[in-house]
Amino acid sequence: MSSPPASTTKASAQILVVDDEPDLRTLYELTLLREGYRVEAAGSVAEAMERLDAQRFDTVITDMRLPDGLGMEILQRLQQQQRPERCVVMTAYGSAENAVEALKAGAFDYLTKPVDLKQFRAVVASAVQVQGATPRLAPAAPGVAPKAAAVSVQSNAALERLVGDSEPMRMVKGRIVKVARGMAPVLVRGESGTGKELVARAVHACSQRGDGPFVAVNCGAIPENLLEAEFFGARKGSYTGSAQDRDGYFQAARGGTLFLDEIGDLPLAMQSKLLRAIQERSVRPIGSTQEDAVDVRIVSATHKDLQAEVQAGRFRQDLFYRLNVIELMLPPLRERREDLPALCRALLARIAQDGGLQVPELSAQALRVLHEQPLHGNVRELENLLHRAVALSEGSELQLDLDASDSRPAPLTFPAPDVGAPEPSAPALPPSAAPTESVGMPTDLQSYLDQKEREILVRALQETGFNRTAAANRLGLSLRQIRYRIARLGIATPTGEDA
Repeated sequence: MSSPPASTTKASAQILVVDDEPDLRTLYELTLLREGYRVEAAGSVAEAMERLDAQRFDTVITDMRLPDGLGMEILQRLQQQQRPERCVVMTAYGSAENAVEALKAGAFDYLTKPVDLKQFRAVVASAVQVQGATPRLAPAAPGVAPKAAAVSVQSNAALERLVGDSEPMRMVKGRIVKVARGMAPVLVRGESGTGKELVARAVHACSQRGDGPFVAVNCGAIPENLLEAEFFGARKGSYTGSAQDRDGYFQAARGGTLFLDEIGDLPLAMQSKLLRAIQERSVRPIGSTQEDAVDVRIVSATHKDLQAEVQAGRFRQDLFYRLNVIELMLPPLRERREDLPALCRALLARIAQDGGLQVPELSAQALRVLHEQPLHGNVRELENLLHRAVALSEGSELQLDLDASDSRPAPLTFPAPDVGAPEPSAPALPPSAAPTESVGMPTDLQSYLDQKEREILVRALQETGFNRTAAANRLGLSLRQIRYRIARLGIATPTGEDA
């Protein structure tokens, strides 16, 4: 006889519904009973506390406002007693701050009144599934259901890709496991090249959505006029060239996780539309009169200080609070240099595998050289250095020979031009890029300014290994802005580099 599944089944799941309106309470009860759950009901905070004292539940669904208090009191009670029940709160339409407060306090998810019953069933099913089959970070034991075992393997693999055993990385991994249990939006912050997408994938893999889709979107790489169609989809004939219905990122991520990378690059007009989609959990494709319900978890990432962007008026405050329910801060590589040996081994193994080579050995001298580098570009810069070393080294032992100009990039400085002195020539620029005059007052100001801008951009690109994201960060530009300047000035960059 096969072992019973580890996850909680509908027949065995016990749910407590707390709402002071009898008609709504009955509607929720009937909906859940039809789904096969066992249901208890309460009409007040006091009655709910009595039910909780008497027995255990798998999930608690509570209205935010009750006659004798707030649903937050029930949630706080569950947290204080470290009870296993997942709590879903129901908030009135427009009370976004209540939903965010509940998620920060530990709620699994929230529903907005009037509640859509289809969404209601989906949220409850997710909460029950998590309660019965929380992902484990150890090999699955005999008798564990195949799905639970698969989630366990996925979560272990995702966490192992975050190479490093330093204290900062152990804290990051522990927080990933903790936040993956719920549905609260997660904001991943960190410098460029620290591995924000790897963290987002780990959050997804460790959650109950691990077997669902993971859709990654670089918000800075989409032309502004295509943002709405890319995010929300479009119906056939809604715009020129639209020959068939097309799903957007939200629809593609149904039942899984939508990762919004470089969220700080979204223009304000799109930010308001994204806010509504997140709050209402529905999107309207271009050309459609109907909204599509979407069940996705939002994980976003940025290297910018979004709080400062809000103060400057470049990022909506309400969207910031909606995305920043749980924050994961990634340490820069300079703050976890003890992870360098393990990182180098992992990166060299991947480089060798991609190139069909034997894994080179990193000499102690090479490791010391790397340890002394500022590594402003973090893991991405380290990988770039190792790529070049593998390409240029001979033999099985990898030697890193970096001169000062290559290994220790100085901060960019922009001295005022001396119009009485000859202008320095730009590195690797075509003859057509030369200024009209090399000495004296320029006769063509625009060409002169373009030349100076080229020199600065080329220098920034060279010193960051042609990593456009890192170069943009050093110059205080967005990724979209530096791409525009590179294209406008006709600067050639190596193919295959970071876009």
